[in-house]
Amino acid sequence: MWRTRPTRCAPPSRAFIAQRGKVPNLFRVAGHAPRIAAKLAALNAEVMGQGDVPVLLKELLSTRVSHINLCDY
Repeated sequence: MWRTRPTRCAPPSRAFIAQRGKVPNLFRVAGHAPRIAAKLAALNAEVMGQGDVPVLLKELLSTRVSHINLCDY
């Protein structure tokens, strides 16, 4: 079974927990490759952060797309 050192994965995970209360599965998987996890977190912050489109609308659209695609969560 693959394991990563907690010290390498902990800071990004702590940031997600502080912002959202949990770590999304995509970021748990990416946590096994810290460089990829950091870039994915930066992309997520740019796309889902403050901007011309309100954050709430982005979250609603994300949820709607999940429902349309029959995602379990």
